[in-house]
Amino acid sequence: MKTLHKYLTRQVLATLLLTVSVFAFVVVLLNGLREVLPLLMGGSFSFWLVTKAVALLLPFALVYALPMGFITATLLVFGRFSADQELTAARAGGISLLSLITPILLLSLLCCGLSAWFNMELGPRSRVAFLKLYRELGINLANAQIPEGQLVRDFPGYIFYCDKNDGGNLQGVMIYRYSLQNKTNIDSMVRGTSGKLKFDRENNELLVDLTNARIIRFGENGNSVDSYRTFAVNLGFDAPTNKVFKPKISDMTFGQLQQELKDLQTMNLSGPDTNTNALPGIAQKTLISRVKVAMHREVAFSFACFGFTLVGIPLGIRVHRRETNIGIGIALLLVVIYYGFVMLGASLADHPELYPHLILWLPNFIFQAVGAALLWRANRGI
Repeated sequence: MKTLHKYLTRQVLATLLLTVSVFAFVVVLLNGLREVLPLLMGGSFSFWLVTKAVALLLPFALVYALPMGFITATLLVFGRFSADQELTAARAGGISLLSLITPILLLSLLCCGLSAWFNMELGPRSRVAFLKLYRELGINLANAQIPEGQLVRDFPGYIFYCDKNDGGNLQGVMIYRYSLQNKTNIDSMVRGTSGKLKFDRENNELLVDLTNARIIRFGENGNSVDSYRTFAVNLGFDAPTNKVFKPKISDMTFGQLQQELKDLQTMNLSGPDTNTNALPGIAQKTLISRVKVAMHREVAFSFACFGFTLVGIPLGIRVHRRETNIGIGIALLLVVIYYGFVMLGASLADHPELYPHLILWLPNFIFQAVGAALLWRANRGI
């Protein structure tokens, strides 16, 4: 039994290292090529800096490559194990399938812990470090100042939000201004359909030129609304180049997401008039929902390796083929199904009434339930 356990574990580990390397290379290639190659081809930066940028992208790529590599490894190893009649020989010797795969299941749980570290800590930090390096190389400073899809509270007296930020070209801009008398209350809000960032390094100012702007002023006797075709806002700040900017929600670690959720839950963005929604189209509960989705995605995705293992082992036995392309094809199909649920939950992040953070757990439950049923059947030789 020990010999079989060592044999299967070595086979899975060797295949896992190979498949994870291939998938990580593909993920880095797809996500970093457009950002890293221009630095190298432009000739303005050294090969060492480009290598460092790629190295920082690697942990982020392993977030996705590890589960994909694990299901591919189990499909390939157990497909060959069954095709070479080794499983039949083990059963003839009185060894059940469940006793054979015990070390593989333990290995998958170990990879779940490793995946959790990548998902919740190392991956986001590496991604943020890459973006910081990207900014330090002088690329797209305005875009770095204003992350899209989240509240930015780094400007004294203001809270800033934009739906999209394409190199300083903004869409769906909202700027909240604190009251001069009470620094914790919002007294007005400026909304613009679009805007343009202008960074004045000499005067240490960040200017926002808005188009089709509306200013909502909150008062005890009601709210007043003024409209402007163009409107400029000066977001002054101190030492912006030395300031630590908060990462995007998708790039936050689990601890940072917890703090972000706490901050959002304690903020009051509705103005003095509680009957007035000061956040049309982007309610406070929507921002909270986005943070919850990011938190649940990091935790739920950490269990992908275990679910993929439960499904991959019996499917590999059923396929009963040695061909590598068959195993890779099945693995990619299962990965697409799994990521489909993840993408569905992420796409519904702006609809908290649908509980999108719970949708992210569905693929784990489905894969583990189906995998357990298939393993039970395979163990009985059905």
